Amino acid sequence: MTDFFKNMNDADISKFVSDIISKKPISDETIRNMLSTTDEKSLQKMFSAARAVRNHFFSSNVYLYSFVYFSTHCKNKCAFCYYRAANKIDRYRLTPDELRDMCRQLKNEGVHMIDLTMGEDPHFHDHPENLIEFVKIAKETAGLPVMISPGVVDDDFVQKLAAAGADFFALYQETYQRNLYEKLRIGQSFEGRIQARTAAKAAGMCVEDGILTGFSKSVLNTPNFVVDDVESALLSLREMQKVDADQVRVMTFEPQPGTPLEKTIQAPYLMEIKIISVLRFLFPDKLIPASLDVAGIDGMVDRLNAGANVVTSIISADSTLEGVVNFDRDIPLSARKRDAKSVIERLKTMGMQPGTQADFEKYLKRNLKN
Repeated sequence: MTDFFKNMNDADISKFVSDIISKKPISDETIRNMLSTTDEKSLQKMFSAARAVRNHFFSSNVYLYSFVYFSTHCKNKCAFCYYRAANKIDRYRLTPDELRDMCRQLKNEGVHMIDLTMGEDPHFHDHPENLIEFVKIAKETAGLPVMISPGVVDDDFVQKLAAAGADFFALYQETYQRNLYEKLRIGQSFEGRIQARTAAKAAGMCVEDGILTGFSKSVLNTPNFVVDDVESALLSLREMQKVDADQVRVMTFEPQPGTPLEKTIQAPYLMEIKIISVLRFLFPDKLIPASLDVAGIDGMVDRLNAGANVVTSIISADSTLEGVVNFDRDIPLSARKRDAKSVIERLKTMGMQPGTQADFEKYLKRNLKN
């Protein structure tokens, strides 16, 4: 297979970047080549090109999202998730007053948006008014845009979230490879997730889609079922292009205790980082996150260097809330450096800085459906 960047000089890379900025299509074969690249010099050329595209649209600005995992209760049986219903773990659900106190603190921490995330908790799914109240509390208390990650909800529920002030609706497909999806999101509708995002877009919210990578060596693989990370990613990337999402992400699957995939070998992060660059080439003017939930603040640097322009899963230094993946679950909070201040300090060492709140909200308004 041809190494796409290997023989490129600076002029070639500059032309490629110009083509991407003008939204020239990329072939499937080119994407395969990029995702198969292992040569270090070629990888650095690819990451450099992705940064150049990002900087054209966003300069050296980065947007920061606080992460409020307000309920770890979930009815689902996802094979990859620590919080799956069958896992015997301690769980919590914030009260309205606890959420209000948290949002007062977050208001002054330098984040651009509050990310309200939960499992598919029947307390909220069966009683929409409870979740509507949480959106209103976050919006009114913090005075910032609000992202809501409620899982799959029906069209009417989506409309109510938008009316309550939610600006962003996050719901990840995880994969568009249907047979893999069925093994990951056990008993859940493939089309239902797509419909929920479609309804959110129609209701006037920005939408986030995302995928997982790193299953090529998982315990899912049998003689009759093999996951090819390159081909699976290519399929998902092409389907994501049809979604018209405003934010697109990829994360590496991390085996979680108490799940069917617990004994899977942890995949290297390189495929995720390459996919971030390809996402930047396919979605040049979109928001692309670097999550602190996977590889922490050092991993954030690698993902920003690959073309990301958002930092997610920021948790206050004194918070007792969880992340979703929690690669750092066993590390004391004080040592995690997942707070906004630590992130901003690290950004400065990279020649980057938080964008203005006005610029971030301008992006949201530009992408919101009127």
